[in-house]
Amino acid sequence: MLGVIGGTGLYQMEALQGVQKKSITTPFGNPSAEITIGNFQGNEIAFLPRHGAHHERLPSEINYRANIWALKSIGVKRIISVSAVGSLEASIRPGELAIPTQYLDWTRGQRPSTFFGEGLVGHVSTAEPTCPLLIQTLKKAAEELGVMLHTGKTYACVEGPRLGTRAESFFLKNNGCHLVGMTNVPEVFLCREAQISYCTLAVVTDYDCWLEDPNQHVSVEKVMALYMSAIGTVQNLLKKVFVQRVDEDLSDCRRSLSGAIVTSPIPTAKVEMLRVLKL
Repeated sequence: MLGVIGGTGLYQMEALQGVQKKSITTPFGNPSAEITIGNFQGNEIAFLPRHGAHHERLPSEINYRANIWALKSIGVKRIISVSAVGSLEASIRPGELAIPTQYLDWTRGQRPSTFFGEGLVGHVSTAEPTCPLLIQTLKKAAEELGVMLHTGKTYACVEGPRLGTRAESFFLKNNGCHLVGMTNVPEVFLCREAQISYCTLAVVTDYDCWLEDPNQHVSVEKVMALYMSAIGTVQNLLKKVFVQRVDEDLSDCRRSLSGAIVTSPIPTAKVEMLRVLKL
């Protein structure tokens, strides 16, 4: 099953039919909202709004572990994360879409970032944290729709909720980052631990604040206005992806736990958790 995590401004998938809401309690608490499960042309899709149904959670308040666990527990094997981002490159313009393949964790340690610990030790590789098969599916859909889609970019995840300083913007820009956002870490790495294929579909809303012109600096008003204007394009792109037949188990992401677990034997209290992660 394909899952979509909706970011700022994307709180529902209008294309889904036969929609049902599912409340799930996880070993890590409650996810951000009920999971919507629906059908699009014979394909089952799960949707979860990252910030909650009414955007009531700050980036550092999101229960990322519960969100990923809940989606995995109902059979999700692929996730597209829709996120608003700032651009750190002049060639990546507001209104365009981008897919990062690398992530820089610039958060401040406030977010529980792993399913492991408390008696179970595992170390997954995150050298290549995104799924190339999922990215190819998105690229093909974008080409068919004539949508500009930048790929192969690096996403810097900052803590928030404040918008960054110019010094921070220049630091990230000058150290190899192309996009900046607040929510994709630890989401991407938890997906790796859960053997879920993952990628971000980033909606570029602004140039952060590295440009000299203060009128170009990011503000909430600008982010929301541009993001909402792009939602139709995002929805159309996702609908193209929904109907693509993909053998999810061909992705290396589905084998990321192979050789990663160090603890032996597995503690009884962790057996069920590990079973779900390996589904």
